[in-house]
Amino acid sequence: MLKKNKLLLLGFFLITLSSCNEFQRVLKNEDIKVKYDMAEKYYENQEFRRASRLFEQILPKYRGKPQAERITFFYANSLLNMKNYMLAAYQFESFSKAYPLSQKVEEANYLSAYAYYKVSPVHSLDQKETAEAIDKLQEFINFYPDSEKMSDANDFVQELRLKLEFKAFEIAKQYNTIRDYKSAIIVLDDFISDYPGTPYREDALYYLLDSSYELAVNSINSKKPERLDKAKKIYKELLSTYPESKYIDKSNKLIEIIDQEITIFANN
Repeated sequence: MLKKNKLLLLGFFLITLSSCNEFQRVLKNEDIKVKYDMAEKYYENQEFRRASRLFEQILPKYRGKPQAERITFFYANSLLNMKNYMLAAYQFESFSKAYPLSQKVEEANYLSAYAYYKVSPVHSLDQKETAEAIDKLQEFINFYPDSEKMSDANDFVQELRLKLEFKAFEIAKQYNTIRDYKSAIIVLDDFISDYPGTPYREDALYYLLDSSYELAVNSINSKKPERLDKAKKIYKELLSTYPESKYIDKSNKLIEIIDQEITIFANN
């Protein structure tokens, strides 16, 4: 059994070595037809790294020729499958500009937008690429309303918008975490106004309540009544919108203190 495994391993090594040698010979070959045929062979076998290198070499040689359309698309798709997303997006965009009447232009526009989507970073990083991806996907949706890719494109846009919303919410919440309650109130208020349908509305209302409570109870006497009243209004909005809120226990504890403070001022 051990001898058989060694023979299999040796056979695999020899095949791999032969394949590498073949690829190197094609790379150095001056015959672009040979390179074209091998590039397509590698592409069909999903050996996209090798295919892309050959397509990149021969693309300038075929510019203006009928094969250029096919080469450009395959090159872009090879890059996409290699996860070289920004270069793939650029090549798909180049394809769409060069061949606006191609049967592949809709697919190229979709894959270009998809490549931008794949570049979108995690929510904790800067979201410039996410906003750009949304724009690209929305352009595709607007231009191809009957596309079979419409559902996927809409799902991607929704996912990216939720990422932006979560990023905005996390920034707003951070002011509450660092106890900058004045800034927290402003930013959380803006968040709730800017994203009325956000799934993070309940969380934002609670942290707005918490920030308003902290600011109110620690205010000077001249500002305390007005701030307590605002905090109470936020509590009512939270509980009327989310009567079974996950924050109901915490919110009830806050409103008890708020009501006590309001009563003290009323008596005085």
